[in-house]
Amino acid sequence: MKIVFLEPLGLTVEAIEMACDGLKKQGHDVVVYPDRRPELNIERAADADIVVESNMPLRKDFFDACRNLKMLSIAFTGLDHIDMEECRRRGIVVNNAAGYSTEAVAEETICMMIGLYRHVIENDRITRSCKGPSMAPGREIAGKTVGIIGLGAIGQRTAALAQAFGCRTIAWNRTPKQIPGVTLVDKETLLKESDIVAVHVALNNETRNLLTYKDFTMMKSSSVIVNAARGPVVNANDLAEALKNGIIAGAALDVYDVEPPLNTDNPLLTAPNTMLLPHIGFATKEAFEARLEIVVKNVIKFIS
Repeated sequence: MKIVFLEPLGLTVEAIEMACDGLKKQGHDVVVYPDRRPELNIERAADADIVVESNMPLRKDFFDACRNLKMLSIAFTGLDHIDMEECRRRGIVVNNAAGYSTEAVAEETICMMIGLYRHVIENDRITRSCKGPSMAPGREIAGKTVGIIGLGAIGQRTAALAQAFGCRTIAWNRTPKQIPGVTLVDKETLLKESDIVAVHVALNNETRNLLTYKDFTMMKSSSVIVNAARGPVVNANDLAEALKNGIIAGAALDVYDVEPPLNTDNPLLTAPNTMLLPHIGFATKEAFEARLEIVVKNVIKFIS
């Protein structure tokens, strides 16, 4: 079979080829492209049996052109960028890389909590201005209530890390789960009681616009929200408006309706007390190595 890596997945071509050594010895043709060029995806995958990529959107035009395609090994957790209906219709098997970034995203979530509370970006700006010893005093997350929306693997790991910092952890989840140290509550109670709200749900029809202006009005005026899940889970216009009106104190985001680079008219760019990151929660050396192992195992399993 012809196996095409449409991108190097944050690693070197040599590292990927080494991981695929067993496949090559079995006679499979492995092609690894050294760069990420979405406009060339169709050309690169035209005669592929198996395609490996991370989060570049693959829609009907891609599947229309790639007639030999039998399997997608997606180096990402979410699959909302893949036209799954087309894959089902054509009998294309799709596997994701579940769990590869659990630690990375949970750690980034804690990082964003502390970043907001300690005004890291603002204090960096003050220091760089070279205008004296002024500073923006912060707060400690110890003793605060962290409300976690979504108790999947990342939500659970975030809860454990928050507890290590001395936080009380509560959570809302669509199905009941018993997690040590975590108190399950309804969504309204979580919003009212939390000092920090961390969003960790997958994007689907039920979670799109899960948090809107009405939800923000239930929160404390001193509370902040952190979203490292998917952008459309939190209504961006409503969040920007809530921040501008002082309904909540701050927000840290690593995900957006449209992947960075952001459009210049994005309302969050002018919202106060925000930390905006370019979707890097998954991007650690350890996570990249883990997901390569997962996607290659998924390919081997499919072939065998």
